[in-house]
Amino acid sequence: MSVKLRLRRIGRKKIPVYSIVAADQRNARDGRYIEDIGRYFPLREPAEVHLEEDRALYWLENGAQPSDTVRSILRRRGLLLHHHLKKKGESPDEIESAVEEFRERIAEQDEEVKIAVGTRGKDPLERERERAEEIDEEARLRAQATPLSDVQEETAAEDAEAEEDEDAAPEADEPEAAADEEEDTDASADADDEEEPEDE
Repeated sequence: MSVKLRLRRIGRKKIPVYSIVAADQRNARDGRYIEDIGRYFPLREPAEVHLEEDRALYWLENGAQPSDTVRSILRRRGLLLHHHLKKKGESPDEIESAVEEFRERIAEQDEEVKIAVGTRGKDPLERERERAEEIDEEARLRAQATPLSDVQEETAAEDAEAEEDEDAAPEADEPEAAADEEEDTDASADADDEEEPEDE
């Protein structure tokens, strides 16, 4: 049986929490395990790890292979360095001082990374809320820029122009109609004049 140090998901929907376990590699991800040695909270800012270091070292010494994520966690804790130095036959004092130095270096690097990537882990709902507030603020500013009285004046002016156009259109039609009526009366008068001589 080959043992793996790996993550086992135990968090609820959309809020993952992982248990760091030693398990037979043939078992399912969330299935049976041999021993639970820690917790990993990836959504916390920064990500949190609670680990029983002595049990992790025990499993490494007995040939357990860590998965990629667990390997990263163990490396950042200095446990892989501890295991490597112990295999080389270093004294416990040398191992302890080397691990302490390594942890200090990692802590300094972490601070630099946090400064560089400060907004990476922002909650999507928080980003959406901020965007909605920005949209509301823009709408408020637009409403203040064009007060209601100005809008009413503009619509009243447009209505007045439309009424003037409507009034002007029939007046233009009336002279044409009047000219048509005059032509009709002239034509009827001519017709009457023509008819009168015939009667004589």
